[in-house]
Amino acid sequence: MALLDGKVCIVTGAGHGIGRAHALELARHGASVVVNDLGTSVTGDGADHKAADLTVELITQRGGTAVASYDDVADYDAAGRLVQQAVDAFGRLDVLVNNAGIVRDGAIWNMTEADFDAVIRVHLKGTWAPSHHAARHWRARAKAGERVTGRIINTTSGAGLVGNFGQSNYATAKAGIAGLTQTLSLELYKLGVTVNAVGPAAATRITGTMPGAPAVIEADEVPEDEWNPMDPAVSSPLVAWLASDESQHVTGQVIRAVGEQIVWMRGWSEGPSISNGGRRWDATTLGQQLNTDVFGTRAPGLRY
Repeated sequence: MALLDGKVCIVTGAGHGIGRAHALELARHGASVVVNDLGTSVTGDGADHKAADLTVELITQRGGTAVASYDDVADYDAAGRLVQQAVDAFGRLDVLVNNAGIVRDGAIWNMTEADFDAVIRVHLKGTWAPSHHAARHWRARAKAGERVTGRIINTTSGAGLVGNFGQSNYATAKAGIAGLTQTLSLELYKLGVTVNAVGPAAATRITGTMPGAPAVIEADEVPEDEWNPMDPAVSSPLVAWLASDESQHVTGQVIRAVGEQIVWMRGWSEGPSISNGGRRWDATTLGQQLNTDVFGTRAPGLRY
């Protein structure tokens, strides 16, 4: 029995790159896949059905089952239609992989309001809206007495976890997705739904917009018996495992897949602290204590 036999999955942004790789991998392990892609340019302009159709064609050629969706995942009603399409086509939804994204880079003094809003909309609302409708679907099934094992797998990035110059819109959206992941994991776990985020690294259309970036690689261009650390499919086995019943104990986590490494990210954790013994802090002396006891920029005892 294949790892994902009988599972019904949605993958957003599955017309190219990492999303296509995820769709192919999920189908390879037995899942029926709704391949969602609006078909825009990497900056979010235009629309074209060809990208989603090609991914569906690749899946069916390899013996899998897939249908195409051209809905805008950041549109609330369209996101609802996407979830309903999975139910209409295959009877239910088991796995939602939120991957759709665009880039409009620029230092903050050059970035326009429209560029900021567009990137936040696609990445952040485009993750929240499908998740909202999927959650309602799973909650209704659970209330009807069904045992649910739902999965939401979100896409974050190194930019969202540690920042990146020229990407105040993209990094903010990806950091927001990490926070959304943790919150949804708390809200949905009693329903039987896990929510995790994957941080992939690959030579995609998005990275291809950056100066000095490697040539773009499409998901179906690297033979399965060859290894390329920038292959968009590098993170897809991790996504397939998180989509399976085997991962029921894992939720609220951010896991990076970079080259040959899979890295469990620990997130924000408490570091050194200072106490003022129940008294109000004094700004004129606070810096001395922070520098000495927290930042370690002065040797202990050099307070003045």
